Amino acid sequence: MDYSRYEIYDFDGFSAFNMSTGFKDRSYKNHWHSYGEITLVGPGEKNIYSVNQTTYNLVEGDFVLIWPMEMHSVIDADLEKAVVIQFSNSFINSLFDLRRIMHIYRNLHVICIIAHPELAKKLNDITTEMKDIFFSGDQDKELKCCMLLMKFMLTLDEYKGELAPELAQESGNGYTDDVMRRMMNVTDYIKNNLTSDDLSQSAMAEMAGISRDYFSRIFKNVTGMNYNKWLNMIRLEKATELLAIKDLSLTEIAMLSGFQSIPSFNRVFREEKGMAPGEYRTLFSGEGH
Repeated sequence: MDYSRYEIYDFDGFSAFNMSTGFKDRSYKNHWHSYGEITLVGPGEKNIYSVNQTTYNLVEGDFVLIWPMEMHSVIDADLEKAVVIQFSNSFINSLFDLRRIMHIYRNLHVICIIAHPELAKKLNDITTEMKDIFFSGDQDKELKCCMLLMKFMLTLDEYKGELAPELAQESGNGYTDDVMRRMMNVTDYIKNNLTSDDLSQSAMAEMAGISRDYFSRIFKNVTGMNYNKWLNMIRLEKATELLAIKDLSLTEIAMLSGFQSIPSFNRVFREEKGMAPGEYRTLFSGEGH
């Protein structure tokens, strides 16, 4: 298997973890995906990454944290020796503590070795162990790597105090576990009921037991986008999965993803993917080669 692919891994609903390295180019276009990503920055005099329109000039040993659904790009960096970890959103959503950690660090996107040498060293050791296991061919490699990924997250959480100034600078929101649990229950409901008759923001706020305005503010702060934008992204994520099923027509896919019409499905898909659903299906099914 070729593990030098960069940013084109599609989780199939069963895999929770992937790792890649050895990518020859020094840049990668601005994009987003539904899974999370951690990059251990490689060597070289220039390593420039962008996350949510903020540019970071990094050095070897730094980490880039990309949470699900965030826009990011590689402007100019050594990707051949960088290590890219990718983990499914469903993996993070499987445990409340993981979701809590992601919430706390949602707006923190770099761990700099100069500012946090001890933390960066520990995270580097964990990443190296993951790499050794992942490329070993061990039949239990995914399970072992996921265990190490949880250790990575727990280690990050142990340094919350040290990172407090950066977290305060990056994020002005601080919601209680109870509020976050309500919000997560709502988002889980949406993901499992995309064809529901009423997924309006008002209905979801009522489900969460909070006011519509407060619900709207939380959504914007936590996801970085408004509710309608997020809902379209979740529908698009579902549609992208369904496009792999050749027996389903585009109309069926649109309806199963919660889009109310083919025109709205085509419009949202083209805005986010840069191509029509049919073109995407042809390109990624290999039929266009």
